Amino acid sequence: MNLGDSPDAPQDPRRTYRLTRFVILRALGFVYVAAFFSALRQIVPLVGAHGLLPIGTFLEHARVYYGSTASAWYHLPTLFWFNHSDAALLAVSSFGLALGCVVLAGFANAPIMAVLWALYLSIVHGGQDWYGYGWEIQLGETGFLAIFLCPLVDARPFPRRDPPLPVIWLFRWLAFRIMLGAGLIKLRGDSVWRDLTALYYHFETQPIPNPLSRWFHFLPRLCLRMGAAFNHIAELVAPWFVFGPRVARLIAGAVIIVFQFTLIAGGNLSFLNYLTIIPALACFDDAFWAKVMPRALVRRASMPTEPSFCMGIAGWAVACLVAILSVRPVANLFSSRQIMNTSFDPLELVNTYGAFGSVGRERLNVIFEGSDDGLPLPTAVWKPYPYRALPVDLERRPVQIAPYQPRLDWQMWFASMASPEQYPWTVHLVWKLLHNDPGALSLFGGNPFPNRPPRYIRATLYRYRFAPPGNPEGRWWNRDVLGSWLPPLSVDDPQLKRFLAAYGWLPATAGSN
Repeated sequence: MNLGDSPDAPQDPRRTYRLTRFVILRALGFVYVAAFFSALRQIVPLVGAHGLLPIGTFLEHARVYYGSTASAWYHLPTLFWFNHSDAALLAVSSFGLALGCVVLAGFANAPIMAVLWALYLSIVHGGQDWYGYGWEIQLGETGFLAIFLCPLVDARPFPRRDPPLPVIWLFRWLAFRIMLGAGLIKLRGDSVWRDLTALYYHFETQPIPNPLSRWFHFLPRLCLRMGAAFNHIAELVAPWFVFGPRVARLIAGAVIIVFQFTLIAGGNLSFLNYLTIIPALACFDDAFWAKVMPRALVRRASMPTEPSFCMGIAGWAVACLVAILSVRPVANLFSSRQIMNTSFDPLELVNTYGAFGSVGRERLNVIFEGSDDGLPLPTAVWKPYPYRALPVDLERRPVQIAPYQPRLDWQMWFASMASPEQYPWTVHLVWKLLHNDPGALSLFGGNPFPNRPPRYIRATLYRYRFAPPGNPEGRWWNRDVLGSWLPPLSVDDPQLKRFLAAYGWLPATAGSN
């Protein structure tokens, strides 16, 4: 027998991915921790029994819409069909957070990863408006692939089984679709990406700026145009090389990851950029990681391994499944009517992706304001409810909050570009603020009426602009009032009560007042 045929013979680290698996799973554990922690802090006031969009009402409407419980199960698979109480919502979030910490600490096997995937899929399918973002289904697809990286039982950081090569390729395929989809939707969606002026606006108008966003916004315009060009290189050129020869693949992976870190530096895009780094990690083999990781880890990863027939079969099986499910996403990718962040199967295993297909030219912001005055006259004193991350106070520096996602803030960024009729839960939020509801108030950064509820709540639409650095007033923002978004409302407003009753949001006792 030749030395190369021995199971204990050293393998070429350019063809092994044990360290790659280690890094991918740790990174995914970090994202799961961020995602489940966000859910634990917000899921009850958002979709709990007394939340802004109660999940019980949503599931009942889904049952009626699809015609039966079985059909509703098929289209919206979620554990909350068994129990959707507040305790169940918190239990799923807490268990997911705990398992995410286990994976982050270095321990993962197929059952652990499968449970994490099922738990988060359940939250996404019950989360309604609050979980309608592309990174939710992206986490589902990434988490599903990660199940097949791991042995069935052995949860050690470096198990005696190699990761199946087909699954490594599937991670690269995911990176390809994420990046190319984002690049194509920009070229098709908005002329500012084609003429390289998108970053003239993006840092100011993005959903939630961070402390560096103003610095980026006021960079010389040549730098901003170069940044837009780098965006196209990372999204339209680099993806094609994730399947290429080793050197090209390493460069492509590095470009994608560096690009994601620039996005992290300039904004608060939830855990999207951290998550997008994960499939790009599959571009790097053990020979690369051996040069940058501690020697102790490299030695542990180089221990002899044994082939696993079952993991190999599972890897090829999931590759065949993904190939079949990729037909519609690929057709969409190259369609002139490309849509982004869409699933074509109930389990959301293979999806379409994209971001910022259009860039806003101005930053709009809806601010809820309360008053204790007897009448809601123009001379009344109105106090704003501060968001956790969206700008309100002109002198407050933008916060760094990602990878945590304040979901009310995100939805209000979208709502500011629409009307209350398109976001009816905002009226429900007003009702809760009129009662100093603790759950609703927990979604804000503070309560301007700590002792008793205000008499009136209104919502005003503003336009915000970054104040130039070094301005005499020390402001971070300037703003203009654009008008009323919701008129002043009080607890005894009959029109408000009728609106809430139509959606089933009005407590029985309130309707009789």
